[in-house]
Amino acid sequence: MDLGLKDRVYIVTGGSRGLGNASARALVAEGAKVVVSGRDEATVADAAAELGPDAVGVAVDNADPDGAERLLAAAGAHFGRVDGVLISVGGPPPGAAGDNTDEQWRGAFESVFLGAVRLARAAVGALGEGGVVGFVLSGSVHEPIPGLTISNGLRPGLAGFAKSLADEVGPRGIRVVGLLPARIDTDRVRELDALTGDADTARAGHESRIPLRRYGAPEEFGRVAAFLLSPAASYLTGVMLPVDGGARHGF
Repeated sequence: MDLGLKDRVYIVTGGSRGLGNASARALVAEGAKVVVSGRDEATVADAAAELGPDAVGVAVDNADPDGAERLLAAAGAHFGRVDGVLISVGGPPPGAAGDNTDEQWRGAFESVFLGAVRLARAAVGALGEGGVVGFVLSGSVHEPIPGLTISNGLRPGLAGFAKSLADEVGPRGIRVVGLLPARIDTDRVRELDALTGDADTARAGHESRIPLRRYGAPEEFGRVAAFLLSPAASYLTGVMLPVDGGARHGF
């Protein structure tokens, strides 16, 4: 199946590692060009180099008010256009409701929430018909995850924003989609397992509750992201798609 991604241009934030990087790899493999971002300049440069000549790296913090315009300018300067964005950011600090500080909440709001909203708004101003805005969110959109209170507070709000944006820009032919990963085998998930004090037992417990009985591979997530961002998914908008091996039991 041809996804229709050849020579299309996408911005992928958080593209130097984890789910963002897996998505960028899948896009490039299908013939797309990508601008990947992350906070660390060296890490972003290395990621872009590994992706090859169809990738450019830009060191941008999602919390930077000028970051969105910098990324859109980079796409225009290097590839002459932009067809979509995938907004992926690192997870906010873990902690229970009584543990997280005001500073942690403010920092996460600036990067995870407001930074995503800012880039989405800027992107829809630059996109034409057939453009797409994707959000990497979390299964916490539907059900809180123990020990991730800040994420539980911010991700559902972003899903609500995405749904509102889908309604507003749909008449212009622009789509808005969300991906809801659960236990994907990334550094972030391994770190969360390790915080329990027994990573192997934590993983086994999670896997026992996943119908497919395993964590997902980053490449599996990346392929789903590439499809949702592609013209092959041209009649999908406003959807929040779980990528979780069946862990979500509701419809």
